Amino acid sequence: MKEQIYTIPVIDAFKVDTECPFCELVHKLENDAIEFMLGPSYMEDDIRMETNKIGFCSEHYKEMYKRKNRLGLALMLHTHLQKVNHDLSKMLATLDYSSTQKQSLLSSFLGKADKTASHSNQASAYITHLHENCYICNKTSSTFDRYVDTFFYLWKKDKEFIQLVQNSKGFCLHHFGILLYIAPQKLSGTTAEDFYQKIISLQLTHLQRIEEDIEWFTRKFDYKFADESWKNAKDAVPRTMQKLSSLFIEEQRE
Repeated sequence: MKEQIYTIPVIDAFKVDTECPFCELVHKLENDAIEFMLGPSYMEDDIRMETNKIGFCSEHYKEMYKRKNRLGLALMLHTHLQKVNHDLSKMLATLDYSSTQKQSLLSSFLGKADKTASHSNQASAYITHLHENCYICNKTSSTFDRYVDTFFYLWKKDKEFIQLVQNSKGFCLHHFGILLYIAPQKLSGTTAEDFYQKIISLQLTHLQRIEEDIEWFTRKFDYKFADESWKNAKDAVPRTMQKLSSLFIEEQRE
């Protein structure tokens, strides 16, 4: 398996003992992005312009808060909040709160545009946009899309990679769904048929495996099985959550 710079992250992820190599990739991308944001990058004007406009999602705020650079986070929060306050103030300046409902009903009846409602909807759309965007999510998603492309490139070009995939534990449901969705765009003919056969068999095998693991975990709480071996079930709860929802819990490897 000849590795190139752009294929190394994907190949390395499939060498990890994990319930989903793509979760592994996403976790590393997010961690690298957080480290990048709390490094010197938060002082770069072009990056601050972007973070000022869209900010971060609650999960990535939480992850950044866990790190030690509270000053860097505070500086990004300050200028982002300044931008939000400035934008919202302009949108909401013309709102007449006491007559909003009355004006909306009258304008609807007369078939006229309601400027108050328009400004209100504009502010609502702006807030929705903020909550649906995140600098780290966007950065991670863009790179992840390239990793998916690399996965299919390797599948078409490298038999050793196909074997590496078959030796893995399959995927979480979310990333398995992505593969099924993207495959018709990347593969055709006998290559596509072979892919579906191998990837579906792999996924169903490991869904059954983890179902047995989580069932055995529950049985171990029955006194009749108290003296039995845990087999592979001690960490079945976090692994099952990852398989079902892409939730990545590092402690499952401890």
